[in-house]
Amino acid sequence: MFTHDRLLSMLSYPNIDPIALDLGVIQIHWYGLSYVAGILIAWWLLKKRAMQDYWPFNQEQVGDLIFYAMLGIILGGRVGSVFIYNLDYYLQHPIEIFYIHQGGMAFHGGLIGVLVSMILFARKHQLHFFKITDFIAPVVPVGLFTGRIANFINGELWGAPSDVPWAMVFPAMNAGGVPRHPSQLYEAMLEGIVLFIILWVFSSKPRSHASISGLFLLGYGTFRFLVEFVREPDAHLGYLAFDWLTMGQVLSMPMIIGGIVLIAIAYRKQ
Repeated sequence: MFTHDRLLSMLSYPNIDPIALDLGVIQIHWYGLSYVAGILIAWWLLKKRAMQDYWPFNQEQVGDLIFYAMLGIILGGRVGSVFIYNLDYYLQHPIEIFYIHQGGMAFHGGLIGVLVSMILFARKHQLHFFKITDFIAPVVPVGLFTGRIANFINGELWGAPSDVPWAMVFPAMNAGGVPRHPSQLYEAMLEGIVLFIILWVFSSKPRSHASISGLFLLGYGTFRFLVEFVREPDAHLGYLAFDWLTMGQVLSMPMIIGGIVLIAIAYRKQ
């Protein structure tokens, strides 16, 4: 039970306006800016990686690669959100499928979209698929970080009720007015900063084929699986089993297994 004094002791949610710039006819949302920032930073980092001798990419190909990845992220992320998490709602409100400025991008859908776009890129440039995924994997956490910060600004995807000192009361009506884990910030730290450092350091020298991709899958899947324990599941889905298993965990388990398999295969071949 949360008392009045206990509520006052919680950290205050900053309650940032989701609209970064209102020009009347055009409104620029933080959510959209987060994607732009993530893509631009990733582009800059990939251009630096392309300068290393063991990566078969030139600067023009990096720009082409970013374009393919951007399409995969946006299309895959939105389609994944619609079909995995809230299909019934969007069948009733189909026009809102295009309201991506309001949030609603599923990482697992975006990952599938990027993988499909990388297959197309590989065919176009006659490159090995895992050579491409190993190249881009270390910069993916940049987009994850900016995306989770946007989730926090939007006041969405909050955590489960908690009495930890850093719990926050999110203003949304369906948040219940109780202190909750700021799980968006946990994910920004783990999936964004920590995973970026691990992958960037690991990939700073030549590694076994597909091992970087495997480490990304293992790292993201593990961090996401853990954070789901303190993240509120989608109301229309709830817990799928055992009063703790969420859709996010179900979707992360194949990533963990796939990551372990890729790493094992990579070093077995070596």
